[in-house]
Amino acid sequence: MKPHSILILGALLAAPAAYAANTADDLFDLDNLRVKITTQLPYIEIHHHREPVLLLRHQDPGNTISPRFVPTSRDCPPFCVQPMSIDPDVETIGELELIDYLKRADVGEDILIIDSRTADWTADGTIPGSINIPWTKLDLAHADNTEIADILKFEFGAIPQGELWDFSNAKTLVMFCNGPWCGQSPTNIRTLLTLGYPAEKLKWYRGGMQSWEQFGFTTVDP
Repeated sequence: MKPHSILILGALLAAPAAYAANTADDLFDLDNLRVKITTQLPYIEIHHHREPVLLLRHQDPGNTISPRFVPTSRDCPPFCVQPMSIDPDVETIGELELIDYLKRADVGEDILIIDSRTADWTADGTIPGSINIPWTKLDLAHADNTEIADILKFEFGAIPQGELWDFSNAKTLVMFCNGPWCGQSPTNIRTLLTLGYPAEKLKWYRGGMQSWEQFGFTTVDP
């Protein structure tokens, strides 16, 4: 697929409709994007469900964040402010670190980027290159042991050893949800730590979809 075709896909799946109002030059001139990721990184090409996607920032400087991420005062509980660190050994990452993990996962490294949100939240789009595992499927209060064990084994690459698990070849998991006020991915990370998942193989994108939308990054259907 030619680069401009990938760009069309990325543009059409980006959440804001204003993208369609960009001129042809805006859409096709990848060498002169108005809004880059960094000065040295204008965009990246990755895959989402094996389909090529151009991950870039929205090119309209007048674009605004999705309305569902505008409210500042959500009921707490459940929408309480999360700490900056879940665990001393679990790394909290930002957008550029997440993009690096997306690139590494795209070329076959043992990395999973996981959207921990439930279907009512993912319906409006997710981060390209991520997979959706709703937090309830990994939560001891919502899922049974067999369901959790299947995810550990078949999705994460852990090996059962009696009542314990061998995580030596398990994947690095990069988890996110709606943002600093969302407890879905933090709940899953704490559960995985309880089960013995190595902290150094767990990464948390604390900013979540709220920060992703604030930067105008491409979103896709989950």
